[in-house]
Amino acid sequence: MLKLIIGNKAYSSWSLRGWLAVKQSGLPFEEIVVPLFNEEWDKKTAGDEFAPSGGKVPILWDDQTVIWDSLAIIEWLADKTDRARYWPRDDAARGMARSMAAEMHSAYPELRRVYSMNVRKQFPQADVPDDVRAEIIRILELWAEARARHGSGGPYLFGDFGAVDIMFAPVVTRFVTYSVPLPRFAAAYAEAILHHPWMREWIEAAQEEPWVVERYEAPAG
Repeated sequence: MLKLIIGNKAYSSWSLRGWLAVKQSGLPFEEIVVPLFNEEWDKKTAGDEFAPSGGKVPILWDDQTVIWDSLAIIEWLADKTDRARYWPRDDAARGMARSMAAEMHSAYPELRRVYSMNVRKQFPQADVPDDVRAEIIRILELWAEARARHGSGGPYLFGDFGAVDIMFAPVVTRFVTYSVPLPRFAAAYAEAILHHPWMREWIEAAQEEPWVVERYEAPAG
């Protein structure tokens, strides 16, 4: 059976991506939650299970094979099951989806820095720093293009739920947490993500977690 090691569901955006990727595979898996930044975290990350990842989550163990990056987990599971579970069949759509997923993986540093993930909170709307605003505009432009060109088959970016939605799901939660105003099409997409049964399962489980990381409990800024 697959084994997935993740951090707190309240705070860990990369863990959410890895977890959604495994859920999308349809394969059974064991889930191990290691609370971020407490004594157990320090002890666990020093152990053999974390060694290949450099002390980061998520980590997927498939028998003796370890995959420690969210996008790599998506690709591993796509190869293991059916690539159509994750990526559009159409070449043009797949090329755009892969590019968007890769951009989400490597870009938007100001959004990540200023708007930490916390699915248990919703802060009042506040002024958005210019550098964060520019990254949000870029994301919304990509969402609009994907929906217009390839999204007619369903409510997600490329119609069906897939890898690119997995990569952007934590961004949706950030927009909710920090009350970021969204145009109608983006609000509809955000609602589709938030009402996905796996997202509801994750967010509900986060409410029950006993751990609190104070650095993620304050409004942005």
